[in-house]
Amino acid sequence: MSLVYSTDLGRIKPEEKVEQRPKGDGVVRIQRQTKGRKGKGVCIVTGLDLNDTELKLIAAELKKVCGCGGSIKEGTVEIQGDNRDKIKAHLEKKGHTVKLSGG
Repeated sequence: MSLVYSTDLGRIKPEEKVEQRPKGDGVVRIQRQTKGRKGKGVCIVTGLDLNDTELKLIAAELKKVCGCGGSIKEGTVEIQGDNRDKIKAHLEKKGHTVKLSGG
């Protein structure tokens, strides 16, 4: 619970929150997920400690390599279909440490 009013200071403005992504351990993880997607598979790439513009460039490269669509959501890259092997090979070529996780 935050302090709303104080007789010492008057009205207190809430602290502005700066969205920070959690720092990873340097390992990029690729998982396959179908939950909530009507059975369609999606590869989710997490652990890329990059800003939004660099993340968009990586996503564009991965979409070209896999020949499918994708998007960026909350600091993760989502690539349509089960292309984990292609994604892993491409990211390792770029110098990332990659692990396949989950189903």
